[in-house]
Amino acid sequence: MKRIKHKKLWLSLSAVTLLVFVIFIGAGCYFFKMACVPGPKSFLSSSSNKLKKSDPLYKEKLWFKKINKQKWYINSADNRYQLDANYIPKSGSNKTVIVLPGYMDTKEDMGEYDALFHELGYNTLTPDPRSQGKSEGKYIGYGWPEKDDIKKWIDLVLEKNGAKQQIVVYGLSMGAATAMMVSGLKLPHQVRAFIEDCGYTSVKDEIEHEAQVLYNMPAFPRFPLVEILSGINRIKVGYFMNDGSSVNQLHKNQRPMLFIHGDRDTFVPTKMVYTNYSATRGPKKLWVTPNSKHAKSFADHPKLYRQKIGDFLSQYVK
Repeated sequence: MKRIKHKKLWLSLSAVTLLVFVIFIGAGCYFFKMACVPGPKSFLSSSSNKLKKSDPLYKEKLWFKKINKQKWYINSADNRYQLDANYIPKSGSNKTVIVLPGYMDTKEDMGEYDALFHELGYNTLTPDPRSQGKSEGKYIGYGWPEKDDIKKWIDLVLEKNGAKQQIVVYGLSMGAATAMMVSGLKLPHQVRAFIEDCGYTSVKDEIEHEAQVLYNMPAFPRFPLVEILSGINRIKVGYFMNDGSSVNQLHKNQRPMLFIHGDRDTFVPTKMVYTNYSATRGPKKLWVTPNSKHAKSFADHPKLYRQKIGDFLSQYVK
């Protein structure tokens, strides 16, 4: 009789364990789709393409809408996807900024930044990240696979514009994390500086933060759910989320970097910029913009934003 009871108990525990396992795997797949598969996202605010004169960046956006854009293409670093970019030349310039969009943004969403750098005397190359805009791809990589794509864009700039070209990498949000991840790669000497605006410390840190803030998820089941999500990401995208670290890449960086972050950023919390800033090994400047939410520093402080970037770059790009 006791053996029968023990067997029933063991079977019940096994069934419960299996059920919990299946539930967590299912939840991990759901959150992977929400976080890493391109498509409409309920947690992102919708943006209108309609220009309004009340927009503090109206002039820049209007310029971008009217300016002629060249199309540049490369294959992704793993040769699986064709990637698409806008190139806007500045007559007589030997300086190029590679402008990196944020999560689910496209090169068309970065027009005001193209305008800013064009006004400062730079050519601009603005790629759609893999799986965003006109670029091919299946998954959003949060900057880690994209960093190797950016290295190929850098090589293309030098191939087309010549070895005397000076290159700056600028990124916003996910693009900022991508820029920081790029900074730890072995790069041509023509890459002179980096600018990151509101990038995260690592992919895992950002996913943990989103789970907590967007879904009100406590420590359990956030652990082990994020670990399961990371495992799915390893199978689908090719890396564990903790490997996608801006901080680790910044430890390898010796080039100048300007860090910008809004002090009211809750999507990528402001505290992350201090960790990133401490990690880099090159010359650096930090500007925490007052009263600015995520990716709003330029719109909130257009004159000062332009001045801070212009002053920083003038020290390193001649």
